[in-house]
Amino acid sequence: MMMLGALSLAAADVSGTWVAQVPGRDGNTMETTFNFKASGETLTGTMSNQYGDREISDGKVTGDDVSFNVHIEFGGNQMTLAFTGKVTGSEIKFKRERKGGEMGPASVEFVAKKK
Repeated sequence: MMMLGALSLAAADVSGTWVAQVPGRDGNTMETTFNFKASGETLTGTMSNQYGDREISDGKVTGDDVSFNVHIEFGGNQMTLAFTGKVTGSEIKFKRERKGGEMGPASVEFVAKKK
């Protein structure tokens, strides 16, 4: 029984490439690729889309929960995109919240699929 509890607390395997169609302004979506490397509870990697590659920061994996930030500057606006997600098999259900800046929706939800 104790072994079962320890297994449920183990971090989900999120290392690898994940692809999502992320909702944007005007109902358009943008293909976004996440390349993750997990080591224990630490998550590193990049987020890539039509605007280029960006490093993630403050990445963490706790059980099936994933969180990280992406800091961007676009059109003179600096903002942080805060991502939180729940891993279920080969999918991560994400919520992204925008902090700062003047563009795009403040909060969106989307699913990334492991490639």
